[in-house]
Amino acid sequence: MTKTNIIIDCDPGHDDAIAMILAASNQDLLNIKAITTVGGNVEVEKNTLNALRICDIIGLEQVPVAKGAKRPLVKDIEVAESIHGESGLEGPNLPDVPTKQIIDTHAVDLILEILHNTDEPITLVATGPLTNIAMVLIKEPELKQKISEIVLMGGGTFGNWTPAAEFNIYVDAEAADVVFKSGIPICMFGLDVTHQVLATNEEIAKLQNINNNVSEFVVELLHFFTKTYQDVFDFEGAPIHDACTIAYLIDPSIFTFKHVHVDIETKGEHSYGMTAVDRLGVTGKEPNVHFATEANTSKFWTLLEKSVASYS
Repeated sequence: MTKTNIIIDCDPGHDDAIAMILAASNQDLLNIKAITTVGGNVEVEKNTLNALRICDIIGLEQVPVAKGAKRPLVKDIEVAESIHGESGLEGPNLPDVPTKQIIDTHAVDLILEILHNTDEPITLVATGPLTNIAMVLIKEPELKQKISEIVLMGGGTFGNWTPAAEFNIYVDAEAADVVFKSGIPICMFGLDVTHQVLATNEEIAKLQNINNNVSEFVVELLHFFTKTYQDVFDFEGAPIHDACTIAYLIDPSIFTFKHVHVDIETKGEHSYGMTAVDRLGVTGKEPNVHFATEANTSKFWTLLEKSVASYS
C-alpha cells in the first residue's frame, strides 16, 4: 500500500498532541515528512516546545520540527490559554527541556523545500491557524500543484471563539481566505463533526486501561481538556478536534462528507472568521471543500485505542 506523505502544521495543543500520536503510530500508512508550528493555541515558541516534547514521548526522532509564523498575516496574535492553559499543554508533567531540537529553518521555508525536492504528492495537515500554509501559497504559488490535498481542522456552521467563528479560522481569517481560494482540494473538519467526537469518562477509562507511557500522557491530557470543556462550555467531554484530520487519513470511512462551497468572512464586525458553508447550494458557486458532516465515533475511538496501545 502506498503511504500518504504528510506535513503536520500545528499549534500543540491537547488535540494536536493526540493527532501527532495517531500519525506516529500509523507510519505504515503515513510518511511524516515534517512537523511545523504556528502561533495559535499559545505563542509559537510554546507551541514549538510542546511539539518537541510530544516527539520525545512518541519517539519521532528523525522527523524535522521547524518553528513558523509568530503572528497572523495582518493582525495581532490571539491565543487560547483559557482552553489549553498557560503552556498550551497543561495536565501532564513534562520536562522543561526536551531532548529533540528544532531545525534552523523557518517552517514556511521547510515546507517549500520539501515541495521543491519531492516527486511525490504531499498532503498538508493543518490543525492550527493557516498562516504558514497561506505564506507558502503566497511565496511560491506554482508549487501548489505538488500539494495533493489540504486536510484541516477549522470552521463550521457555528463558532466556538465568537458566535460566528471557530478559533483556528478566527485567529487568521485572511490566511484562511488565501487557502480556501487556492484551488487545492480541501478536506475540512469543522465543529459540526469534531463536537461529535467527545472524550467522555468512559472513553478516558478505556485509554487508561492500556497502561503504557503514551496512554498515561493521553489520559493526563484528556483529564485537563475535559474539565476545561465541562467548566467553560458545559460539555459532557472534550472534543478531540484535531485528531479527526489524521483519523481521516488512516481510515476515511470514519467520516461522512458533503462537497460544498465555503467562503471565509474577513470584513464582518460580528462575523469575522466565519466559514460561510453553502450546504444547500444557494450561492451557485462551485464546491471547493469536502465538508465533514458526521463521524462514526465507535470507529474513531477504536482507532485511537489501537494506536495508543501500539506504543507498548
